[in-house]
Amino acid sequence: MIYKRSSALFTDAKKVIPGGVNSPVRAFKAVGGDPVFVKRAAGAYLYDEDDNQLIDYINSWGPLILGHAHKPVVDAVVEKARMGTSFGTPTEIETRIAELAVKMVPNIDKIRMVNSGTEACMSAVRLARGFTGKDKIIKFAGCYHGHSDSFLIQAGSGAVTFGSPNSPGVTQGTAKDTLLANFNDLENVKELVEANKEEIACIILEPVAGNMGCIPPAEGFLKGLRKLCDETGILLVFDEVMTGFRLAAGGVQQRENVVADIVCFGKVIGGGLPVGAFAARNEIMDHLAPIGPVYQAGTLSGNPLAMAAGLAMLTELDSNPEIFKSIDKKTAYLHEGMEKVLKQNEIDFTINRYGSMISVHFGLDAVTDFASAAKSANLGTFNKFFHGMLENGIYIAPSAYETWFISDALSYEDLDRTIEVVDKVAKTL
Repeated sequence: MIYKRSSALFTDAKKVIPGGVNSPVRAFKAVGGDPVFVKRAAGAYLYDEDDNQLIDYINSWGPLILGHAHKPVVDAVVEKARMGTSFGTPTEIETRIAELAVKMVPNIDKIRMVNSGTEACMSAVRLARGFTGKDKIIKFAGCYHGHSDSFLIQAGSGAVTFGSPNSPGVTQGTAKDTLLANFNDLENVKELVEANKEEIACIILEPVAGNMGCIPPAEGFLKGLRKLCDETGILLVFDEVMTGFRLAAGGVQQRENVVADIVCFGKVIGGGLPVGAFAARNEIMDHLAPIGPVYQAGTLSGNPLAMAAGLAMLTELDSNPEIFKSIDKKTAYLHEGMEKVLKQNEIDFTINRYGSMISVHFGLDAVTDFASAAKSANLGTFNKFFHGMLENGIYIAPSAYETWFISDALSYEDLDRTIEVVDKVAKTL
């Protein structure tokens, strides 16, 4: 494929944007080469500035469950934009989407809209600290909750990709209040709690990890965390920015039958527009300003364009629950097809899948946490795999530490084409 236009645009971008991108993983530094600049998208496909068509397995990092430029979402945004783009006042549509979200998600009474998943997780931790009167948090190595200071301690995804899990600018005072645990290791969490139990406000995690590849929770892990939090008065925070409204209408809480105290959302709840949210039962949410002492605010929170897109998306998901079965079935089909051709080509690999999230790891050992993800991330192999897929019209995340996201816009012909390309690329690894 030809990427002359994308390469020229990247050269221009680097003159005025740090690294030429507004989010680091987009720069392709982990895989080499210049990033693809996208001009438009429709359904399951991206179209770049050189007019190449690419089958998309990123889907804006998760929210586009129904594919790109989904008509009801686009129509809702266009109609709302004609009425004005931002007011800085309450609007009726904020209440409507909040009512729908509360209806769909277990164990929440109120929800506060923000502008990103980062902001949602940052605010959730502040609320947990304010509610409990405690300072420390437990996070898990490889889980990424945005770029707030508290979370840049062995964060996954971009932070790992660039070899800087502890970012300069994060103070020692902030770092000391973040305790690091191993994902899927309940005994490790219990040890941290025992040593710090009078100081811990919350445990925050991606209940299905997506920033060290897709890593499902081990049997009993989430239920064990719930029991531990109940016994110690610690709040359990689920970061469902990737998984909320994607893995089920009620997210991982519904699929695993484990309730969190605070849940963070993003991506899907705005139909692909910039948005995030956090939610909990009344007892906790009523600690937020303006009725409680914990301050949180945002001029663009509840922006009418994002609310219109999100309401259209959630309405469709709520009224057509078969969508979740459809994308799960397509993901399983892709899994089986890739597994078959990788075995035939004698490639060392393991595939992790949960619902409509999936990732390929190049190694034979099970990938259950950050350490095993890092061990399997043979970046030389992944780089060849990534560029081989891209050259043949398949766009996956440009990092060995990212999950793939399946959209319902993908046809079985698209999936078959993808499996054919995996077979072709595998012969070159």
